[in-house]
Amino acid sequence: MSSLLVDNIGELVTNSVGAGGGGPLGLRHDAAVLVEDGLVAWVGPARDAPAADRRIDAEGAAVLPGFVDSHAHLVFAGDRAAEFAARMAGEPYTGGGIRTTVGATRAASDDELRATVGRLRGEGMRQGTTTIEIKSGYGLTVADEARSLRIAAEFTEDTTFLGAHVVPAEYADRPDDYVGLVCGPMLAAAAPYARWIDVFCERGAFDVDHARAILACGQAVGLGVRVHANQLGPGPGVRLGVELGAASVDHCTHLTDADVDALSGSPTVATLLPGAEFSTRSPYPDARRLLDAGVTVALATDCNPGSSYTSSMPFCVALAVREMRMTPAEAVWAATAGGAAALRRSDIGRLARGARADLMILDAPSYLHLAYRPGVPLIRQVLRNGVPQCRP
Repeated sequence: MSSLLVDNIGELVTNSVGAGGGGPLGLRHDAAVLVEDGLVAWVGPARDAPAADRRIDAEGAAVLPGFVDSHAHLVFAGDRAAEFAARMAGEPYTGGGIRTTVGATRAASDDELRATVGRLRGEGMRQGTTTIEIKSGYGLTVADEARSLRIAAEFTEDTTFLGAHVVPAEYADRPDDYVGLVCGPMLAAAAPYARWIDVFCERGAFDVDHARAILACGQAVGLGVRVHANQLGPGPGVRLGVELGAASVDHCTHLTDADVDALSGSPTVATLLPGAEFSTRSPYPDARRLLDAGVTVALATDCNPGSSYTSSMPFCVALAVREMRMTPAEAVWAATAGGAAALRRSDIGRLARGARADLMILDAPSYLHLAYRPGVPLIRQVLRNGVPQCRP
């Protein structure tokens, strides 16, 4: 059994309330973490730290659980920089640019797609992301959706079938036929590589009846439910997700009182994606309203080439604090433990005995600096399963 001690930690975020007494982050000071065979074996005062085979000196810095990015679209080809420039010049975002990426993705080779996923996964890791969910959704044929998920599964355990991203051009006049394809041959080909199923339930994408049918078919073959909901305007997506027991409803930009009430009485997580609002100049979700209603909130990047081309969870934390009325503690919790809740996982997003030893060491004395110093590369070192991954 190999062991590693991370000690001389000035401030430790455990996300385990009973572990420290520092609010929901379970803060400890002058702490140490013992890792054995990739798992956290002990957390406590540095003065009481047990011996270990190896040691990492945190030099008084802050240590946090690795970020859990629970919403990302990494399997694609090409970019949409010109679309971004047009939006910045005043053109509205409608979601229609997805079809541009579909064409480029279909034309790309497996190796080209794999290289893009690897590059973006590496970017995220260098910024503290140790767990990432990856969706399909830019193939929209049976073969392309299956290969997208097969490639995604090389990089993460949390893969999501998003064949219902938009109706592709060849089915523009036959949306019912496309829903039949998604529920039938496409789902059959994709399900072996997927843990989740998702639908973009939005105007211009899939209405509530189509979304319910697709998600029910995914549930029938054992996939968990996620929903893109209420991004472009009010709609039924959030309440549909709660109705079906979705792990997460994502975006939640335009919510009614009924949406908030439904979420507050359910285990469904509201995953907020501030990178999308930043990139589309749209209104930000009201995180304060959700938190005050007792809703579990997660933060994620929504990394994709059109509406949120960022892999930076620290950037999303800073946006959440500045633009969505979250405290720094709430934003850090949402980006770690909240993301784990959105993936219905208890082995990540916290640093307590038995959890996976995924952590980051900051070049800063406190987690507060993630929002206090936006845009500064503060991640000194990242460990995943107790193994050092990279030094930025």
